[in-house]
Amino acid sequence: MAYVRYKEVTKHFNFLRVISKDNLPLYIKHYVKDDEIILSTYETSRDHGIFTDKKIILFDNVSVFGKYKQIFTIPYKSISYISVLFAERSAILNMSLECAFPLKLKFVNMSAVDKVRLRVLYTCIDRIINGQEPLREDVDRLINDSFDFNK
Repeated sequence: MAYVRYKEVTKHFNFLRVISKDNLPLYIKHYVKDDEIILSTYETSRDHGIFTDKKIILFDNVSVFGKYKQIFTIPYKSISYISVLFAERSAILNMSLECAFPLKLKFVNMSAVDKVRLRVLYTCIDRIINGQEPLREDVDRLINDSFDFNK
């Protein structure tokens, strides 16, 4: 969970489903630079999470701070560590930012394919955090949304 002025801001990000990159609202596309590749996109019942090859963008449409909408941009270079925890129908990405704030993103109602997608996304992010290029095969799988159980 990330904290801003000691208030938790990410406890309510429980991503329910993957959404098509083609159907993203225009306001979200403005936060993705031309040289960035969108790896995966998720939504809650009201919010969005975008994972590019350079950062995570979280759109909080019903903020804990009241009526204001918030946008959080988390560059991968600001993440100290990342881990993933899988349960039967859910998963949690745990991260620690360089400023020592923990960040927890939950994924719920996951199918087996959703888990494979998240594992591949996690692998890409982990490689980026550690100064390596993500595997081209993994990036292609995320971009083309092609997941099977033989890989």
